[in-house]
Amino acid sequence: MTSTGIDEKFMCEALAEARAAAAVGEVPIGAVVVRAGEIVARAHNRRELDQDPSAHAEFAALCAAAQSLGRWRLSDCTVYVTLEPCCMCAGLMVNARVGRCVYGAADAKAGALGSLYDLNADSRLNHRFNVTAGVLADECRELLSSYFGGLRAAGGADCGCGANLDAHAAHAAAFAGAGEDAGAAVDFGPACRRPRRVLLAIDSFKGSVSSAQAEAAVAEGVRRVWPDAQVAALPLADGGEGTLDAVAACGGELVTCEVAGPLGKRVSARMLVDGEHESAVIEMAEAAGIGYSPCTESAALVATTYGVGELMLRAVRAGAKTIYIGLGGSATNDGGAGMLQALGARLVDDRGCDIAPGLAGLEHVASIDLAPALRALNGARIVVLSDVENPLVGRRGALAVFGGQKGLPADDAEALHRYDSWMVGYGRLLDTAIAGARAQGLLRTPEGARTFGSVLGVPGAGAAGGLGAALLALGAELRSGVETVLDLIGFDERVRDVDLVITGEGNMDEQSAAGKAPVGVARRAKRYGKPLVAVVGGRAVNLDAVYGQGIDLVLPICRKPMDLERALDSQEATTNLICAGESVARAYDLGRI
Repeated sequence: MTSTGIDEKFMCEALAEARAAAAVGEVPIGAVVVRAGEIVARAHNRRELDQDPSAHAEFAALCAAAQSLGRWRLSDCTVYVTLEPCCMCAGLMVNARVGRCVYGAADAKAGALGSLYDLNADSRLNHRFNVTAGVLADECRELLSSYFGGLRAAGGADCGCGANLDAHAAHAAAFAGAGEDAGAAVDFGPACRRPRRVLLAIDSFKGSVSSAQAEAAVAEGVRRVWPDAQVAALPLADGGEGTLDAVAACGGELVTCEVAGPLGKRVSARMLVDGEHESAVIEMAEAAGIGYSPCTESAALVATTYGVGELMLRAVRAGAKTIYIGLGGSATNDGGAGMLQALGARLVDDRGCDIAPGLAGLEHVASIDLAPALRALNGARIVVLSDVENPLVGRRGALAVFGGQKGLPADDAEALHRYDSWMVGYGRLLDTAIAGARAQGLLRTPEGARTFGSVLGVPGAGAAGGLGAALLALGAELRSGVETVLDLIGFDERVRDVDLVITGEGNMDEQSAAGKAPVGVARRAKRYGKPLVAVVGGRAVNLDAVYGQGIDLVLPICRKPMDLERALDSQEATTNLICAGESVARAYDLGRI
């Protein structure tokens, strides 16, 4: 069951309590407290029955939960309540250290979690909890409206428990559409609301605008609707292009090094080191990116990852204990052999001579010794950022799937088979070298890392022309690119207190659901119950898989018909994104998301 489905399930239980309140003449508000997927307490309004000003549904449920669990701290509990809590009940949630509150209908008259006040946003308090609003809001609102409508129809003298209708007027005013008196409701306009808080985490629109440029444009559009909006931007990447800039936007020092490019010419490549020089972030395309290659067959055969290894050595010498390496956008097909050579590993032919650079060199490799490279790394932890699931060899391998983009003859099956056989031989030698390094005590499997019998078939080993396999041979951990980037940029801390998350990418289709950056953002946002919109350059007809991952609305940005070339123009894309940002804010205000 999805997180949304779970929330709706328990809100239905709270609604059952609300109906029980209505049955005895109380304002129909109900609540349940849930821990580890089980209801530990439930209650409904009894203020009139008990003549107790504190007998609100959620207040009573929290007290009952504390009694049931034998402790006052409820940090592992979620409170589900049909109406937005008031100051009293929200305050009790702070004091009880609840983990999360999920409410149905907003209460413009007394709501203290965003409508009238936002008590949970006060950083001076010693506890803050996650809030999810609007779960089964229509059902919760309708129950209240029907209740007050019934009282009016009965003449309003008595609600069945001795409470006069006038005592409920404040509640009635909060619900538009509750009957003929709804038009007299107090206007709780913008002056009574806190500024909207929006988090932007938008991937680059490749060939058009960067992540930062896209976010700046969307922010401008959002502020057309909400001039006082608090908009935070987190540049986004998935381990490939833009990873370095995305993480650098959150701190650290960019260091430029001169290293070997993929075709041997020296190039300037950047890496990011944190303030304490404890960790470094490397984007392999900085040293061996496809932009350095003419993408001919001859270039594809000799392109090397040597410069990536040089960057890794620089990071270790700077003191890095953890090295994050983003794979993507590579010009190389060398299986990471060049990277290993730069670190000091011996890759030799049957005469004992170092092999030539690139894929062509793998034809002649006869022996691999990883020991010098492992010693050079000095125990540094290597974390690989990639969402590529391709193995090293075979029909889904590095050369078969990605080789054509780099210049290998995609339509020459015989040549591709020959090149893949070189990669198979290289992979088997890597397996032998790994076993030798383990026997020497130089290589240990990191805690929590996947184990494998051979690098040939490991999902992700084929990333960046097989660089993934070589990094695995050094004991690297393969991690989801987008998930790791979200951790590095502190996404979870930023998303907790926002009202809306906006993500996006150039094109959204069924492949987006398989691990692209916007879906990674959506999964994280839904952990905290945040609505999420994706602004996109284009979209597929069927996006069921994407919506199933937590994206609430996919909004194509083109504001009028235009050809692809014009749409990709950076100035045109910026204008489109501004308009899209405005549309997202207006859709939010309409309650569409």
